[in-house]
Amino acid sequence: MTPESDAEETQPLVRRPDGSAARGRRVFLAAFAAALGPLSFGFALGYSSPAIPSLRRAASPALRLSDSAASWFGAIVTLGAAAGGVLGGWLVDRAGRKLSLLLCSVPFVTGFAVITAAQNVWMLLGGRLLTGLACGVASLVAPVYISEIAYPAVRGLLGSCVQLMVVTGILLAYLAGWVVEWRWLAVLGCVAPTLMLLLMCNMPETPRFLLTQHKRQEAMEALQFLWGSEQGWEEPHMEVEQQDFQLALLRYPGIYKPFIIGISLMAFQQLSGVNAIMFYAETIFEEAKFKDSSLASVTVGVIQVLFTAVAALIMDRAGRRLLLVLSGVVMVFSMSAFGTYFKLTQGGPSNSSHADLLAPISAKPVDVNVGLAWLAVGSMCLFIAGFAVGWGPIPWLLMSEIFPLHVKGVATGVCVLTNWLMAFLVTKEFSSIMEILRPYGTFWLASAFCIFSVLFTLSFVPETKGRTLEQITAHFEGR
Repeated sequence: MTPESDAEETQPLVRRPDGSAARGRRVFLAAFAAALGPLSFGFALGYSSPAIPSLRRAASPALRLSDSAASWFGAIVTLGAAAGGVLGGWLVDRAGRKLSLLLCSVPFVTGFAVITAAQNVWMLLGGRLLTGLACGVASLVAPVYISEIAYPAVRGLLGSCVQLMVVTGILLAYLAGWVVEWRWLAVLGCVAPTLMLLLMCNMPETPRFLLTQHKRQEAMEALQFLWGSEQGWEEPHMEVEQQDFQLALLRYPGIYKPFIIGISLMAFQQLSGVNAIMFYAETIFEEAKFKDSSLASVTVGVIQVLFTAVAALIMDRAGRRLLLVLSGVVMVFSMSAFGTYFKLTQGGPSNSSHADLLAPISAKPVDVNVGLAWLAVGSMCLFIAGFAVGWGPIPWLLMSEIFPLHVKGVATGVCVLTNWLMAFLVTKEFSSIMEILRPYGTFWLASAFCIFSVLFTLSFVPETKGRTLEQITAHFEGR
């Protein structure tokens, strides 16, 4: 890492672009239009939580979900999203950032429309697979688009809004699920992608992508539209922009270093235990004597939205590294406390059956002290707050910042694929790990991964606050 004082000497002074107030706001409008993709993505993820109980009680036997069908209804989105990450990596370099966002609105709307019109379980699963495909594309393209249109002083704020919109979409699905049944909830899912389609039609392509297509005049016009001036703009190095990605490029530090960092951040995000925490949220709230277990989902959603918003507001002041480290430390302590809760409440004889270990907490014969249950609620809420401040939004933000233009499509595609496959594997193998390590061992293992994530951040992740994308590339290349 270059010392901060040296960085301040070498980087150009970054000011808010000159121009009219309307022009100054256009970059925020374009970022909002792109972030409607992650909002749709969040709504699709959150849809299954209120929809599954409703579909279990469906009047039509053809639509009624069995236990197996319900698990697939929730999980098939991650498989579709993994495929969408690969598709998005191909699209973003060939069709461009703007057109890729426009195209991903199609499977969003189509998927929710198929669910709305569903006459059997296969149509439900098909609709979920389509929305998952759109989630994968949106989770890749939206961060790239926003990072390339934002000037350095607000790139952290706007980039963090991607995760903010995801958790807002999840919360909206939970809240709407209290009011409407699953068909009308699917109709609501069509609103955000339709609005994104209408707004993005009036937004420009990113200047950096236009330059890779040798459209300098259009790039300058896009820059004027977004920033109001060309002040603070630094053109990318164009001599390699038209190269296709080849494995031989991985021998260059400017390529393999960000590759390792991007993939590792995505893996650590999923290994942190966030999915395990979500798995136990409702039962933990029940032990603390919350009668309405669905309150757990809404509470978790509200905490995520609030602290992701805090992260967005302080991202460009505190920096990425500091927030990742603080977030990781909070997650270490809260996950350790969570494991301790399980040790105290479930640390019975070693000959307990696997079925006992995996039964819902409230079904166990242990008389859990309410105060102890509140320890679990407190540590869970602290973990979610810590995750939302750092390890929730920042891996996606850094993914969009650290890769050079000529490998961005492939590299971000690999990162998104890693994230979704890890999410699927962690979720699928969670029960097996619980059987082997017992619940407290599982959460302590997640705490250990959080420690490794902090050490990795301190050792390898560069600070990108206030730097142009070209300066970040130059850092990895040693220029």
